[in-house]
Amino acid sequence: MRKTVAEVELRSIEAFLYEEADYLDSGNLDAWIKLYTEDATYWMPVSEGQEDPLGEISILYENRTLMQIRALNFNHRLAPSFETPVRTSHIIGNVRLLEDESLADITVRSNFHLVMFFQGTQEVFAGRATHHLRYSAEGTRSGFQIRHKRVDLIDCAAPHKSIPIYF
Repeated sequence: MRKTVAEVELRSIEAFLYEEADYLDSGNLDAWIKLYTEDATYWMPVSEGQEDPLGEISILYENRTLMQIRALNFNHRLAPSFETPVRTSHIIGNVRLLEDESLADITVRSNFHLVMFFQGTQEVFAGRATHHLRYSAEGTRSGFQIRHKRVDLIDCAAPHKSIPIYF
């Protein structure tokens, strides 16, 4: 018998989002990647309300394989980030469920603020994240895994320097 989202406390979903943020803030990209399903995608649209990551340009659109390659590059001994580490602090709030069907497909939206310090400069990013989660007893310690993550920056259409991190 499948559990519904209503049967799962919102706190456990929030704890999972905090776990993801903690992995990113600590630079533990190996653990962070394990939060994603094998068929996962990560998308950062370039315009508000963008609907198609493949037919339009995006700030970032990656599958898990590309995410793993980027994570390896971040931690490579010759990478610029190795010489100047990226330090971040995520704040997540206003977590809410968008769909209440089964744990096989949970949609969660949250707001975030991210402060990044890199190469002597501090930047602030803010926006909304939409996580499509899947529950699996074989998944992470919380049981959730990310099938798709969409990050909508509030200034998505503004010019950005190279973004050396995930949100």
